[in-house]
Amino acid sequence: MDSKLKTFCIIIPVYNNQSTIASVIEQVLGYCQDIIVVNDGSTDNTVSILETERLSHPGRVSIVSYTKNRGKGYAITKGFQAALQKGYRYAVTMDADGQHYAHNLPHFEQAIINNPDSLIVGARNLNAPGMPKKNTFANRFSNFWFSVQTLQRLPDTQTGYRLYPLERLGRIHLCGSRYEAELELLVRAAWRGIRLLPITIDVYYPQERVSHFRPVLDFTRISILNTILCIFAIIYGYPSILIHRICRKSPNK
Repeated sequence: MDSKLKTFCIIIPVYNNQSTIASVIEQVLGYCQDIIVVNDGSTDNTVSILETERLSHPGRVSIVSYTKNRGKGYAITKGFQAALQKGYRYAVTMDADGQHYAHNLPHFEQAIINNPDSLIVGARNLNAPGMPKKNTFANRFSNFWFSVQTLQRLPDTQTGYRLYPLERLGRIHLCGSRYEAELELLVRAAWRGIRLLPITIDVYYPQERVSHFRPVLDFTRISILNTILCIFAIIYGYPSILIHRICRKSPNK
């Protein structure tokens, strides 16, 4: 491309993705000026690969790193902090395993230009060939609880490919710190009156890929979080959604 996207920066949480992270960074650099990679306590060769990328692209690749693995949710919030310090209004999160295509980034940019301060959610075709069956089940499970907690629907609440309006989100202290945090971010954004807008994305699932999802433990964490969110939906979420809807309909707004 002749000009690279400046509307937002890219946040890539990474944990032991030494086989894919360099390729992901190189592809994204074809579309965006600024990448923030959050090294979530990697123990393989990821650290040295990131340092090579940083030195090869001075001023365009920055690294946030800590030694203990804290989970994807924690890594994303650290990326948000770094993006805000750089003065960005928006940030796109992408996975480090290569499943997200960089060529979808202009679609995110166009969506946020047309819908400022929205949260743009990448929506996968869950019926596409090669889509893991466990992803389809997990997404339907997550979609159901999201609709209960926010009174609205999204086609894909499990995707990590999203554009976040950092200023609108503000300082969010998440209950979860791992995979469940991505659902919580959507729910908390909806409670704050942020519009959630899905756009179609392409994804790639190789036959062999690194996944750090632990079915029993992480599913338990997600279930506990959903219980907490349902309680807070009654106390805070539903009243907040109602207030925001009334304010949007007010002729003075």
